[in-house]
Amino acid sequence: MVLVVVVLAAGTIVEKLSGTEVASSAVYNSWWFILLLALVGVSAIVAIVRHKMWHTPYQLLLYGSVVVILLGGGLSTWTGSRGSMTLQKGVPNNVFANENGKEYRLPFTVTLERFEVVTYPGSHAPMDFVSHISAGGERAVISMNNIYKRRGYRFYQEDYDAEGNSTLSVSHDPLGIAVTYSGFLLLIVGCILMFLSPRSHFRKLLRGLPLLLLLMGATSVFATPSTLPRHTADQMGRIQVLYNGRVCPLQTLAKDFTTKLYGNATYQGLSSEQVLSGWIFYYGEWCEEPVIKIKGDHTRRQLGMEGRYTSLNNLLAHQSIFEGKPYSKEMAAVNEKVSLVQMVANSKLLKIYPLTDTLGTLGWYSQNDALPLSVDDDAYMFVRKQLGYCQELVVKGDFETLEMVFDKTCQYQQKQAAAVIPSAARIGAERLYNALTTGRWLAMLVMALGILFFALNVFDKSRTEVMSHSDCTMPRRQNVCYEETNLYAIGNGGKKIVHQRIAIVLVALLTLFVLLVIALRWIAGGHVPMAGGFDSMNLMTVMLGIVALCASWRHPAAPSVSLLAMGFCQLVAMMNGSNPPVTHLMPVLNSPLLSLHVTIIMIAYALFLFVMLSSVAALILPTQRVLLERTNLLLLYPAVTLLSIGIIIGAVWANVSWGNYWSWDPKEVWALITLIVYLYPLYMARKERHSHTLFHFYCAVAFLSVVITYFGVNLILGGVHAYN
Repeated sequence: MVLVVVVLAAGTIVEKLSGTEVASSAVYNSWWFILLLALVGVSAIVAIVRHKMWHTPYQLLLYGSVVVILLGGGLSTWTGSRGSMTLQKGVPNNVFANENGKEYRLPFTVTLERFEVVTYPGSHAPMDFVSHISAGGERAVISMNNIYKRRGYRFYQEDYDAEGNSTLSVSHDPLGIAVTYSGFLLLIVGCILMFLSPRSHFRKLLRGLPLLLLLMGATSVFATPSTLPRHTADQMGRIQVLYNGRVCPLQTLAKDFTTKLYGNATYQGLSSEQVLSGWIFYYGEWCEEPVIKIKGDHTRRQLGMEGRYTSLNNLLAHQSIFEGKPYSKEMAAVNEKVSLVQMVANSKLLKIYPLTDTLGTLGWYSQNDALPLSVDDDAYMFVRKQLGYCQELVVKGDFETLEMVFDKTCQYQQKQAAAVIPSAARIGAERLYNALTTGRWLAMLVMALGILFFALNVFDKSRTEVMSHSDCTMPRRQNVCYEETNLYAIGNGGKKIVHQRIAIVLVALLTLFVLLVIALRWIAGGHVPMAGGFDSMNLMTVMLGIVALCASWRHPAAPSVSLLAMGFCQLVAMMNGSNPPVTHLMPVLNSPLLSLHVTIIMIAYALFLFVMLSSVAALILPTQRVLLERTNLLLLYPAVTLLSIGIIIGAVWANVSWGNYWSWDPKEVWALITLIVYLYPLYMARKERHSHTLFHFYCAVAFLSVVITYFGVNLILGGVHAYN
């Protein structure tokens, strides 16, 4: 298995350096890699026979599932066929070809009757891609996550072109999929029986120890440029705008605009709506304001900067730097910010006017866009002159009338586009979400509290005093004796000390807050928010909080230590502007399997993080190593099981969406590597003699596989699973 891990990791590096095709031919589809996987299957069979696992059903199912899954993969490779076929409207076709050009013939013909791109209401963002076909006299509809099956062949929506032709992915693999799914089922049933069987290692560990763990922006004094009063700017933020492919409050655009420029959603005590309104109505002053954040020392030197922030005028004074291409990534980011400000200045970004053309199609326009010819004179003058009138009111200081104009604009939008404007509940949820997620104060605060409480628990001497009473509950043949400790007797007579009680309250509040953020994003976006790095880190924060609170009734230190992990998750979520706007969901991600897959994987990662922190504490506190090892094992069994089930659900989802349950994508490969890595401590702990120090060192280092799976793939290795 060590060799398998090395080969799999090398394969992802080869794919990064040389591409998917090279990695497939040189590694994953090579004869020696297939032989290596076959040896894994043979090893599982040898283990079944050697240990007579037919007497232990859960072991037989677990080891047998490995054999069946590998056999299913082999059958998919050797007996299955997969490729693509392009359908022209009204032209029958019965041929599909694989990536190597090999053609296969269907036993029936497929004809495209009509293809359509279904968009989200009021925008051009695609919600679904739909092919209306007829096959062998039978009519069917193929769309994302909605496949068509006929005589063992499965058809998936893959692509389309500007002429209305549709490309379908075709898969014929009834034998391989059936065998692989059978292996998945055996694995899940085996895991369930393992937790229920009184003879399993997990149940023996459970007898002497309870479940789960023993783990324990200042206001600026500088003058700010002119802008609208906060209440007036807030009223402006209620206007709807077509942004990022969907209709949303102008507040959302303002928040993203400010964050993009400054690195934070507020500036010098001004709200994001005030910043945006400043650029709209007080452009000259804001051009002099050092509000644009520049990354990279070399870029700053080129721009003659002393700090991290500069003004638009300074950037325009160095316009010649942008003329030579190619330029660095940092310089490209600077150019993007300049373009963004200019789009606000010329109102191109403010698509706040819904108009209907002669065909009855509703579109959203900015003041300077080319308007439909069917627009009447009154609407034309309103669009062209409204912002100019607002500018006059700003010059006069008549903000009361200005608020009335903003309110009239909202009424106009409701009249023209009531069918596509989000409901009041969704707008309210998005506005509250925007207000709650400004800045990085939460991440920094929780991270600081996490470090403080973690240190309090690790270095609290009362936590290291172990009761003298011990009893050996493990079989003597294993020559292992775990100390059975009354955890309530450790520290202050078994009572929760002050910092532990405070930690419980903080963890509960943080968990509820992040749950509120998730719920608001869900309501505002219309889909479960689990499709990006920010969302997954929020979900992991919640899972860590729930696990810690459940453990706190027997392990008072768990919430204190969990704050460190939760703070880390929030810090990662907020880093590098990774607080993304609420957007429409990509069509392929619109599946209930996505939520289930991400949730289960995040729970597993949360448990692995607790295992790592527990092992770090054990390495610091030698007297606790035996007890913490047992706690870690109780965490590892469900964590490994959940990771296995999460990978299986992901494979099923991929099969439903793309017709291929395993594609050796870097994220898939590293998830498998993580699973293999965490199987070893379970094996190590069952040996008659082993080093507790080595066990904890391994568990501490093993978390690197999770880090690479989540961050390494997203930031370095790439692939279809990367959060780009």
